[in-house]
Amino acid sequence: MVNVTLRQLLEAGVHFGHQTRRWNPKMKRYIYGQKNGIHIIDLQATARGLLDACRFVSATVAQGRAVLFVGTKRAAREIVEQEAQRSNMFFINNRWLGGTLTNFQTVKRSIERLNTLEKARADGRFDLLTKKEALELSREVEKMESVLGGIKAMRNVPGAIFIIDPKKEYIAVREANRLNIPVVALCDTNCDPDGIDFVIPGNDDAIKSIRLFTAAIADAAIQGAQMSRNDNGAGMVVNDGPSVEVVQRIHRPDSAPEASASPEYTDSADNA
Repeated sequence: MVNVTLRQLLEAGVHFGHQTRRWNPKMKRYIYGQKNGIHIIDLQATARGLLDACRFVSATVAQGRAVLFVGTKRAAREIVEQEAQRSNMFFINNRWLGGTLTNFQTVKRSIERLNTLEKARADGRFDLLTKKEALELSREVEKMESVLGGIKAMRNVPGAIFIIDPKKEYIAVREANRLNIPVVALCDTNCDPDGIDFVIPGNDDAIKSIRLFTAAIADAAIQGAQMSRNDNGAGMVVNDGPSVEVVQRIHRPDSAPEASASPEYTDSADNA
């Protein structure tokens, strides 16, 4: 059971959005008001969005499909890695490579090379090379590991992706939309919710907020894996007494952004 209270949301600062001048009007439905030039997020909407997202993630994993955790901003990197590993899911927390989803076969070849080089180093075959050759290969492994390390066991595109800050990770959103891969995202008041299947409105900058939501999604994934093994169908609750409402699903708006026709296998820009 994934159990989060409104008090926990408040204590994590989930309700603090961005400055009102930086808002995206499409997030209006998730905003309660404003104070001192800062938008205040409606925590009832947050609770509903989190419940919906957790139910979906649990069901996805229960069907044997993986969830890819994505968060490359500095505040999210360590948390995304920890929670993805805890739930035995894949993650990207350093840099999103263009084509990670839409050109996965190319990415898969890079993953295979990384695995081959790591095995060669572990077997001591690097010791048979010259110092220069061993150093060059070691640097290549380190560079590839920083980008592909969280997905090097991923054999197919994921069943869903969970994103911290879709404004920054817009390329990941675009690629997922193109392949009809459902997107779950923590969206602050400056984000565009178009293209997001499950919007979780909340602070995507504060570490406590990021940790709370990422841990909840990880817990849902763990529960999904248990449901798959045990077929017990346990449910999830986001609660704080009767004040929390429940909705069945937040559907993707019709105006999802178009994907580029042929994304290249290149590093994405760093959009802070």
